[in-house]
Formats: sequence, C-alpha cells, structure tokens
Amino acid sequence: MTTELLQIEPGELRFVFELKKQSSCLIQLGNKADQYIAFKVKTTSPKKYCVRPNIGIIKPKERCDFTVTMQAQRTAPPDMQCKDKFLIQSTVVPFEATEDDITSDMFAKDSGKYIEEKKIKVVLISPPSSPVLLPVNGDVKQDPFNEINVQKDRVPSGIENIPPPLRLSEEVKGLETTQDMREDRTDEDIVPRHAENVRDMKPAKDDVQLNLANDTEELKSRLNIMDSKQRQAEVTIKKLNEERRMDTQEKDLLKKELEVLKTKIDTKGVQAGFPLLFVCMVALVCLVVGYYIHP
Repeated sequence: MTTELLQIEPGELRFVFELKKQSSCLIQLGNKADQYIAFKVKTTSPKKYCVRPNIGIIKPKERCDFTVTMQAQRTAPPDMQCKDKFLIQSTVVPFEATEDDITSDMFAKDSGKYIEEKKIKVVLISPPSSPVLLPVNGDVKQDPFNEINVQKDRVPSGIENIPPPLRLSEEVKGLETTQDMREDRTDEDIVPRHAENVRDMKPAKDDVQLNLANDTEELKSRLNIMDSKQRQAEVTIKKLNEERRMDTQEKDLLKKELEVLKTKIDTKGVQAGFPLLFVCMVALVCLVVGYYIHP
C-alpha cells in the first residue's frame, strides 16, 4: 500500500514545561483511506505520559483526537532537550469494526498485514515570562525577574505581603528617599494587619472543624438508624417467607385430603347401586310369571 492511511496534526508534541506541573497536548488523526482504520499509540516512556485514548477506530474520511498528558516532573532535562518519542501504528480493519475488536496482534509486523508507523518527537517549551513594572529614578522599567524578588522580600513569617496598586502609583510619583520610607512604613502596617487576620482565622478554623465533627456524628447516627431498620426489615422478610412456606404446606395437605375424600365417595356410590344385569333378569322373570298367571 503506497498511500498514507493517517494524517497527523501537528507533527510533534509540544509541551509547556514547568516543574511540578502537568502539561497536555492534543493530536488529531485524519483517515485518508476509504476503509476503517485502527490506530494504537506507543511511547518510549510509558510511566511519564498518559495517553487517552491510546487505541481507536476512525471511519473513512473522518477525524479522531487523542490527548497526551506529561506528568509533573521534579527536574528539568539538560538544555530543555527531551529524547522521548511516540509511535503511532495504524492498519486497515473490517467494515464497522469497534474498539472491542482491537487486539495487539493486529499491529504485529509478522501478521502479514500492512502496518503504517509514524514517529512523533517531543518538544519542550519554556513558559512565558511575566514582567512587572518597577520605578527606577522616576522612570518605569520592566524587569522579568523582579516579580519573584519582590514577593520574596515581602514575605514575613510565611505571609505574602504585596502593596496595593494605589500605594505603588504614589511611590512612582515620589522621590527615591521618600519611596524607601513609604515602603518600610507600608511593610510595618501590613504585618500587624495580617497577624490580626491570622488570629481571626484560627477561631473560624475551629468552628469549621467543630461543624465537620457534628456533621460526622449526625451521619453516623443516621447510618446506625438505617442499619437497624434494615435488620428489622430482614427479620420481617424471614417471617413472611416462613408463613408463606407453612401456607403452601397446608394447601398441599388439603388438596391430598380432598382427593382421598373424592375417591371414597366414588367407591361408595358404586357399591350402593344394583347391577344392570340383575335388574334385567328380575324384570324378565316378572313378565314370564305374569304371562302364566293371566293367560
């Protein structure tokens, strides 16, 4: 087979790489043939990636998407170069085949079928930087690394303190000396305010835990009540089944007694009557005797 079975877009997997964060990429497969095509996705690092779905069937002239998710990584590769690769295998399957019909033997090279294989490489992209505006000698300049430094300098005791936008605009308009004084004063004002917020948050946290404990106890009591009701229902069902069994036995006994009674009645009726032959003989004798008596 010289023609391609699948059209793959895009031709590479591009992931935005950030430490300890997942990243996903979408691949679209297009069926270029006039037959049903089954595909299977493989990778050199199966523990590092998650493919959904990794197998499927595409109808003629239709498309199918699958998503590749790169798990969160603790370390970055050297020079952001990734050697991982993906392999997409495809082959022709019978008309109206389903995903349940797909087996690993379909994509075996020694099966004699035509297996199309296309490799896709992985490309890592650095996340875009987020610069902030900082005043330097009355001029506003951009520094892409300064956002992290400002946040680190303004974190007393693990509480993030960032001055509001209004205070920042006032500092831009002022001189450098007054700017430093205002920043120090702003920090002094923010620290106790956050400390008060922390103290206010503790009772709220205790209230939440108390509410959770009450809800848990209420759920436990409801579960106990439901269990007791279920046990009572099971006992009632057993009693009803036992009564039904006894009623069935009594009904069978009554049927047997009725049949015995019918048999006895039929026997008595036969014994109480006279045979027909006897009656005929008596009648004939009576006729003969009457004929001789009254000639």
